[in-house]
Amino acid sequence: MTGQLEGQSIGIVGGGIGGLSAASYLASEGADVTLYEQHTDVGGVAGRIEADGFRFDTGPSWYLMPEVFERFFAHFDTTPADFYELVRLNPNYRVFWTDGDSVDIPADTDGARSVFESYESGAGDALEQYLEQARETYELGMDRFVMANRTRIRDYLSVDVLRSAKAVRFLGTMDEHVSSYFDNPKLQQLVQYTLVFLGGSPYNTPALYTLMSHVDYNLGVYYPMGGMMKVVDAMEAVANSQGATIHTATPVTDIVPDTDGVTLTVDGTPKRHDRVVSNAPPAYTERELLPPGTVNRKERYWEDRTLGPSAFMLYLGVEGPVDPLAHHTLVLPTDWRPHFEAIFDTPQWPERPSYYVNVPSRTDPDVAPDGCETVVVLVPLAAGLPDDEQQQQQFRDKILADLAEQTGVDLREAIRFEQRACVSTYGEQFNKQQGTALGLAHTLWQTGPLRPGHRIPGVDRVYHTGGSANPGIGVPMCLLSGEHVTEAVVADSTDARLSGRSPLSRGV
Repeated sequence: MTGQLEGQSIGIVGGGIGGLSAASYLASEGADVTLYEQHTDVGGVAGRIEADGFRFDTGPSWYLMPEVFERFFAHFDTTPADFYELVRLNPNYRVFWTDGDSVDIPADTDGARSVFESYESGAGDALEQYLEQARETYELGMDRFVMANRTRIRDYLSVDVLRSAKAVRFLGTMDEHVSSYFDNPKLQQLVQYTLVFLGGSPYNTPALYTLMSHVDYNLGVYYPMGGMMKVVDAMEAVANSQGATIHTATPVTDIVPDTDGVTLTVDGTPKRHDRVVSNAPPAYTERELLPPGTVNRKERYWEDRTLGPSAFMLYLGVEGPVDPLAHHTLVLPTDWRPHFEAIFDTPQWPERPSYYVNVPSRTDPDVAPDGCETVVVLVPLAAGLPDDEQQQQQFRDKILADLAEQTGVDLREAIRFEQRACVSTYGEQFNKQQGTALGLAHTLWQTGPLRPGHRIPGVDRVYHTGGSANPGIGVPMCLLSGEHVTEAVVADSTDARLSGRSPLSRGV
C-alpha cells in the first residue's frame, strides 16, 4: 500500500468486475472504500445460477489473457492459484457449420496450422504470418496503449506512441484485413469470431483487433475450475483483504457531486464521499444517476453510440450425454453476414443465427449432478429488440431445433432445469442501454481515446469504470479499468492537494 489516498473516502457504485477491481486498487492506496451493489451478490453480469445441483456462469465464460489476471493478483501479493485451479482447454473450441462440416481448433499452433492447411493450400503458412503480426500488434498495443492507460487524444501524440505506428495502422475493417490472408470463408470466420467478445462484427471493427487472434491461438483458452464466478469470489476476497467494505442488496439512486465531495442516495439514505467511482453503465450513470445537465456531452451523444449485441441466453440442466458438444462449441452459418446485419444494420431476430454453446461440465463435473450436463446457449441479438414471452419461446424452440439439426444433440427431452435471459433482462436488471449485454462496441470511433474515459466531462470527483469505458469490453479489460481509474483518482487528488484546495470532506 502506498497510502496516496490516505484519509479519503471513496464510494463505488456497482460491484461488477470493474467495480471490484477499483475497490481493491483504491483501498490498497489507503482510501476508505465502500462499494454498493444493488444485487444480492457481486459480479454484475458475471453472475451465477445454482439450482437442482447445476451451476451456471450467467455472463463471461471464456478465460482469456491470463497474464492480465496474474497482473491483478500480483499487485496484492497473491496469485490466481491461491484462489482457483486453472485448466488450459484442448481443443480451444469446436465449430459446426450449417453445411454439415465441423472442425476442432487444437490448443497448439502447429495443430491449428494443419487445420488451416487442410482447408486451403498455403493457409498454414498464412496463419503463421497472421499470428506473428497479431502477436506484434498485441504486444505493442498492450504495452504502449492499454497497460499505459492512454485515454486522451494527446496521449496518442506522445513520441513513444508515434514510434508505434505498426500498432495503429490497421484502420480498415477486420473483414478487409483477414481476406488478404485467407480466401476460404470458413478460415476467415475462424480468425474473426472473437470479435463477438468485443461487441463488434468483422464489418465494423478495426483491423487493429487482429490482436485477438494472438489471444486465442497463441495465449490459449483456459477455464477456472468451478467457473468464472470463482474469479469473482477471488476478487471479492482481495477487495476485503485490502480493507474495502462491500454492501450488497444496496441500490444507489442518485449521485450528486459538489465542490467538496459527492453525496450518494443509498437505499434511500444519503452517504457522503470525497469521490465516487461508478461501475454502473456510463449512459445510465450520466443520464439517470447524475443531476440533469451536469455532464458536458452533446445532447444525442449516447443515442449516437454503436452498441454491442444483446443476447438470448438459455441455461439448461440436461440429463444424459451431450456428445459431440465440446466445452466451447460454435454453430456458424457458412455466410454469417446476414446475422451481423440483423444486429447492427437492420435490427431483427436473426433467421440464420450464429451461436455459442458452453458445456463447462465437460471439463468440470462438479458443476452438474452425476449423469447430467450444464449447458449454456448464447445467441447474439440486436440491442433494443422487443422480446416478449411469445417471441422468446418461439426463438428458444428454433434454436434447440437448429442445435439438434446441426450437431446431432437434441436436448429438448433431456432438460431438467431451464432459465433464460434476453434483451429486457439486461435492460431491467443491469440498467444496460437498450438491453445491450456487452456495452459499447469496439468500432473505430469507439476505440482508444474515442471511447468514454474514466473522467466524466464537466463533472469533478465522479469517474467511470467497466466495459463501456476505456480500455473496453471483457473481463481482462475491466480488471485494467479498475487499475486505471485508480490512477486517475490518485492524480486528481494529488493535483487538488498541490493546488491548495480545501481539505476533502470525510465520508459518513
